[in-house]
Amino acid sequence: MHLSGVQKSYGQTRAVDGIDLDISPGEIVALLGPNGAGKSTIIDMLLGLTDPDGGHIRIFGDVPSVASSRGRVGAMLQSGGLPSELTVLELIELIGALYPVSLPADEVLERARIADLASRRSDKLSGGQKQRVRFALAIIPDPNLLVLDEPTAAMDVESRQAFWTSMRQWASGGRTVLFATHYLEEADIFADRIVLLREGRIVADGATTEVRALGGGRTLRCTLPLADLDALGSLPGVVSVSVHGNGVSMPCSDSDATVRALLGQYPEARDIEIGGAGLNEAFLALTASPEVEVRS
Repeated sequence: MHLSGVQKSYGQTRAVDGIDLDISPGEIVALLGPNGAGKSTIIDMLLGLTDPDGGHIRIFGDVPSVASSRGRVGAMLQSGGLPSELTVLELIELIGALYPVSLPADEVLERARIADLASRRSDKLSGGQKQRVRFALAIIPDPNLLVLDEPTAAMDVESRQAFWTSMRQWASGGRTVLFATHYLEEADIFADRIVLLREGRIVADGATTEVRALGGGRTLRCTLPLADLDALGSLPGVVSVSVHGNGVSMPCSDSDATVRALLGQYPEARDIEIGGAGLNEAFLALTASPEVEVRS
């Protein structure tokens, strides 16, 4: 998959601003970024649902619309309804008939782990079950590239784990997966590579460990009852502040300066720990700071 100089605007808003991206067969890539970063626009262009204003996209040598019509690209989108009159099995058989080549319905049910839902009508499914059915529909043509937009939305923890187990098994045959998610822990665990967007541009691209390192700094954690977020946020070196009960977490660009200032203003702070930045901290640092493009 190859994107070169891809641009897309909506009115005066530049949703995608000159993206260059290559994804090799067999990679599992997480597309991350805050709301409005351009993730959904990129996915729409990859699926041929909208065309770029500039640059070009090629998927296995074809433009996206051709690659999709040939069944080489499957998609699982966050939104979109399912026909309420059909059972899950009937829906899979119907969609399968639209492709030149498709997997047998029983194999699709097995791969998506929804055989127990085969006879159930789609209007009787929970939100998480509907997501699993959308995954089944996406793999019907046995695509080489699978594009997922918030695939585990509405799923509980157990369903999310089962979904990613199925996804890993499906991708193990050398297929390519590109997924957008707000669950950073999923990207941390399941992605081989992370592409991080900010304001329509790529600000980081590399393995999860590399992206964590690009965030720089360290994270200071402590116990501090009745913490004042504004005051803590103004301490030297503090990038952001989060509070959970009496626990405070502060990603820092200069943890030495932060801990000195913290103890000066809050001598009652205790259980102080300083550790390397995780993916959450890197995400905040890279998407909140002035644009810095870093690639592995």
